[in-house]
Amino acid sequence: MSAPAGGVPTGPGSATRLDRRERIDRSRSRAWALQIHYRWESGGREGSLRDALVETTGNRRIALRRLPMVRELLTTLDANLGEIDGALRGALDNWSLDRLSSIDRGVLRIGAAELLMHDDVPPKVAIQEAIRLAESYGGHESPRFVNGVLDALYKRRSGQG
Repeated sequence: MSAPAGGVPTGPGSATRLDRRERIDRSRSRAWALQIHYRWESGGREGSLRDALVETTGNRRIALRRLPMVRELLTTLDANLGEIDGALRGALDNWSLDRLSSIDRGVLRIGAAELLMHDDVPPKVAIQEAIRLAESYGGHESPRFVNGVLDALYKRRSGQG
């Protein structure tokens, strides 16, 4: 396998490597979006999520290839937070969005944003990626909880529930 001047591998199997790298970048972009959401909520939700991104990139280094997806997720959340929270409230059974930990709320918002507003992300991928975020950053029960809420949201949206 060779790598041209741009550093991108070519030859047999290179598409698989690029797909894997892209999946890793997308997962890490979601993790950055969650961290920025947490920072924004912890700071009293002052300004926009995009403002929190600018603050974060002032003292933390996010890989340039991940920034477009981080920006896209945060822009989606900024522009549609009311709709996303409303959809989540409809999917939460005996829970209030305000009672959730900031991490669980952020994971659910990111997962719901991808489910509701990003047609390029298959629903199962959006749910699975949210579960992974919950496993990495949430509490012991977070992955199951996130799965249940986002599955209910998906079923309501697709007319299955």
